[in-house]
Amino acid sequence: MDGLIEAITEVLNFSRSCMQITVHTPTVLVVSNLRAPLNQERINSHLVDSYWRVSVVDVTGSTQRDLVNSVRASNSVSGDVLTAEYQSQGKGRLDRTFEAAPLSALLFSFFVQPKVNAERFSWLPLLAGLAVINALDKCCTFTNGNRAQLKWPNDILIGESKVAGIIAESVDNKGVVIGIGLNVGMNLSELPVDHATSLELEGCSNCNRNELLVAILQEFYTLMKRFEDSDSALKDEYVARCATINSPIRVEYPSGESIDSFATGIDSTGELILENGRKVSAGDVVHLRAR
Repeated sequence: MDGLIEAITEVLNFSRSCMQITVHTPTVLVVSNLRAPLNQERINSHLVDSYWRVSVVDVTGSTQRDLVNSVRASNSVSGDVLTAEYQSQGKGRLDRTFEAAPLSALLFSFFVQPKVNAERFSWLPLLAGLAVINALDKCCTFTNGNRAQLKWPNDILIGESKVAGIIAESVDNKGVVIGIGLNVGMNLSELPVDHATSLELEGCSNCNRNELLVAILQEFYTLMKRFEDSDSALKDEYVARCATINSPIRVEYPSGESIDSFATGIDSTGELILENGRKVSAGDVVHLRAR
């Protein structure tokens, strides 16, 4: 933990001399299970002889940027995973920033080279979303019987609140780096936006980030192998858990254009199909009230 404090002070340009830490004994610091530190040895012990190799760092600018740069420099191979306790310059979709308090979120990126044509890579973030909700089904119990749902293309919802986001970057035709940010132990004051939530706020206290990371990676690998085998059931599984499908939506394009429509499905490339037959490959989706 002392190493984490040192790293954070360096990133934030603090110095030890300007930090005053007062310890009152016999006060006992109780760390929530959801905020228990990541343990690289423990994580990898559950992934022995698997596809994955996990590295844990205390602080970085962005796991996504770091891993993309490592792949480009030929210093990373398929199955490498980088996770951090804190990111000072976390990266979201459409170059948005994302920040979470130390130990409050599960922040990681991983590099994959699926044995499919590159034009099918657009399905990978959808598979990552499916892996996250499958892992949450196994690891978490939420209040009110809620289950995590997918929001096309890259969000995970509990109810109508966002609990996780996903980004994916193709790297020089070598493969894809996928980044996931999952709000785990955040309280209300720590949420990045008003419409966000966390596992803790949704009543899940029976898991920790080590277990979640292992579960997500295992789920993704299983889904990726099925994807390589052209398993047509994957599309049905995604649609069944996607709150966007069969719902009224507004699509906000990067160009500034927006349209209101009704989402009817996804196609073989993962694009969203609207009721007029138009397809959406990129943009923000807003769920509207039912007609």
